[in-house]
Amino acid sequence: MGEIMVIKKTKSLCPECLKPLEAEVYEEQGKVMIKKECPEHGTFDNVYWSSSDIYNKAEDCNYGGLGVSNPQTVQDKNCPGDCGICPEHESHTILGLIDVTNRCNLRCPVCFANAAVSKMLYEPSYEEIRKMLQNLRANQPVATPAIQYAGGEPTVRKDIVDLIKLAKEEGFSHTQIATNGLRLARKPELAKDLKEAGLNTIYLQFDGVTAEPYLEIRNKDLFQIKLDAIENCRKADLGIVLVPTLVKGINDNQIGDIIQFAVDNMDIIRGINFQPVSFAGRTPADQVEEQRITIPDFQKFVGEQTNSQIVINDFYPASSVKSISEFVEAIEGVPQVAFTCHQHCGTATYVFVEDGNMIPINRFVDVDKFFELLDKSADDLKDGGITGKARTIARATRDLPKTIDRSNSPKSVDIKSILTSVFKDRSYSSLGDFHHKTLLISCMHFMDPWNFDEDRVKRCVIHYAIPDGRIIPFCTMNSLYREEIEKEFAVPLKS
Repeated sequence: MGEIMVIKKTKSLCPECLKPLEAEVYEEQGKVMIKKECPEHGTFDNVYWSSSDIYNKAEDCNYGGLGVSNPQTVQDKNCPGDCGICPEHESHTILGLIDVTNRCNLRCPVCFANAAVSKMLYEPSYEEIRKMLQNLRANQPVATPAIQYAGGEPTVRKDIVDLIKLAKEEGFSHTQIATNGLRLARKPELAKDLKEAGLNTIYLQFDGVTAEPYLEIRNKDLFQIKLDAIENCRKADLGIVLVPTLVKGINDNQIGDIIQFAVDNMDIIRGINFQPVSFAGRTPADQVEEQRITIPDFQKFVGEQTNSQIVINDFYPASSVKSISEFVEAIEGVPQVAFTCHQHCGTATYVFVEDGNMIPINRFVDVDKFFELLDKSADDLKDGGITGKARTIARATRDLPKTIDRSNSPKSVDIKSILTSVFKDRSYSSLGDFHHKTLLISCMHFMDPWNFDEDRVKRCVIHYAIPDGRIIPFCTMNSLYREEIEKEFAVPLKS
């Protein structure tokens, strides 16, 4: 047995009774573990991150946030009992989620919400959804910029197109739908109608490139349906992000194939957000450890399955882009959403593709130097006044090429022009141009009661809006609150 080094104390949950427990995160034999003891159900000792080296490297992107200045709940029961958002929360809502129904045209064993299992129908009305959208936009000092309709399966609602129009009316600059793609595959006009209504992205459940993962995870071979849905989105020019749920032993060997599929369809696929399965239900302890995939596992699999075209060092914590929002805030003079999610919540990289080869952006852009330039420019802008502002932007634009290694950059892409456009214009369209020329490869590891860490919850940037006005972080919603909320606002499901 190796030496044990305690990293921190935190709070977690008992996987059996869901009571908050004191917990310890520690390092042992190259892994990071989380341990807690429930007086009633015993000790739980689980993998938090499978590599302590990668865990420690992510600490370089440990950025605190300021949260919202108008929290909806008070501190009474202590975290995570006051979600809503409470004054202890330390990050803005970057992506708001609304479950528009818990009905679904599939019955997936890994799903968070399913009306067929609960025998209850949770389906907020159009006007209730309007109020939830307004609640997210009312966050201060920064209104929530992006919304995702989720479920259940959002497209089973007959008014889903009208709900997209509603989100645009309420001021959301980015709208997306999380979907299994069945309706998109079977109703070719749906993609066109959603695009015309203002939908930006289809967040498409996509577990592999063969039948097997779907049979295991979804109880049905859905691969051809996914292809049909993608083709209908292509015809409508409606961008797609693939969302694979990763389960060890089922589809972890298809990560490279999924990335290659996205590369082959980059005309319509904007990125992949891999999501290791979250054990939200009562799962036997041995199955949790057998099936658990952590972020370091994912990064290692990517390297192995892409012949090292993408390796561990190409990935950055999601919070690393905070410098961009601070720079934009300094120029615009108004608060911006800040990516102050916890450094251990997710990882990502952008890749360019040339002659069939994937080239991660950090191979020809000194990402650390680029962020340092933004940080220095933001500091100078805060101190310089109007004259200083023009001078700072000019200097930053001049220094930007120094962060680029043209000898290694893709020949088919003018990276200087792309970055300068995003840098100077700071517009949604400039960012869109960047996304059209790159493929985002990311992994977001949502928590469950086994690896629940209060520190991560307080920095969550993905929040559910619910009918009673509360705004609840993703991982507490699915670990703690979902059942009680659906019971409160649902009606018996008619058979």
